[in-house]
Amino acid sequence: MISIVLIVFTAVLCFFSLDFFGYRAVALILLLVVSVNAILFDILPVILSALLSAIIWNFFFIPPTLTFHIGTPEDGLMFLMYFVIASINAVLTYKIREVERKERDEEEKLKTITLYNTLLNSLSHELRTPVSAIIGAVDTLKESKDKLTPSNQSELLSQIDIASIRLNRQIENLLNMSRLESGILKLNFDWCDLNELIFSVVQKLSPTNGEHFIIFDANENLPLYKLDAGLLEQVLHNIIFNSLQYTPENSTIMISASHQSDTCVITISDNGNGFPESEIQNVFDKFHRLPQSKAGGIGLGLSIAKGFIEAHNGNIRLENENGAKFTISIPAEPSYINSLKNV
Repeated sequence: MISIVLIVFTAVLCFFSLDFFGYRAVALILLLVVSVNAILFDILPVILSALLSAIIWNFFFIPPTLTFHIGTPEDGLMFLMYFVIASINAVLTYKIREVERKERDEEEKLKTITLYNTLLNSLSHELRTPVSAIIGAVDTLKESKDKLTPSNQSELLSQIDIASIRLNRQIENLLNMSRLESGILKLNFDWCDLNELIFSVVQKLSPTNGEHFIIFDANENLPLYKLDAGLLEQVLHNIIFNSLQYTPENSTIMISASHQSDTCVITISDNGNGFPESEIQNVFDKFHRLPQSKAGGIGLGLSIAKGFIEAHNGNIRLENENGAKFTISIPAEPSYINSLKNV
């Protein structure tokens, strides 16, 4: 219907403008519309528009008008050439679109295969390592329980605990990425105390601190925000954990939160080595890991963080500023009472 309407609409315009450019030029205009249809639609509407344009040109524009009779052999030859050219143009344009579509599909397939290969290669190490550690520790406890000192048993249980946490983290990342990819992610908005949320994340990450220092000074002037606290907690966890993993020992990680024009802003910065400038634009890509980065992780943490922030209609930015600095900005409804206090 759209292809027919385009042809008819163009023919009407040409009919009332015939005195300006003549009936032969109308053929070129109609041929252009057929080409546009070939770009936009499938083969049946394109062939139909080519046939309809030839009939309209013959009936309304070739002398004598309002009849299918063609007055001169020259006009007859032009009509035949128009019909052939319009048909060939329609078919060729459609075929070109088909080839381009197939090439795009092939590229998408190759990208998908590359992603899955990357995922499988990463998982073969990232899941096998903690599973092997758990199995080895359990076997040792079962077979040599009477020979192990309480200290040795405690060490093995600690290894099981660490491996289980690592395994659970990778599974959580895969599940979260699956939710983002499938488009079924639905936000559960509720009033959230940002200070309490950040303190909770820092506390949960304290066993993995090592020799790092995490500094967060609560902002008592912050209002409550309507956010999905569960997703935001995962975002903060992924970014802070990434800083703990990839900054040198004795590095300091600083966290701050502020309120700016109905926007909640969180910054997470460290005094480590930062990111290579050439890699900053790629760090939020799925399965992307920095060259020569140490073992651990499959390159999903920052990608998931970006997806969860964008689900809030917010954005996340990375820059090097005496180390790495992540800035999260989320437009969020602040609590009414605290908003009045801040006026």
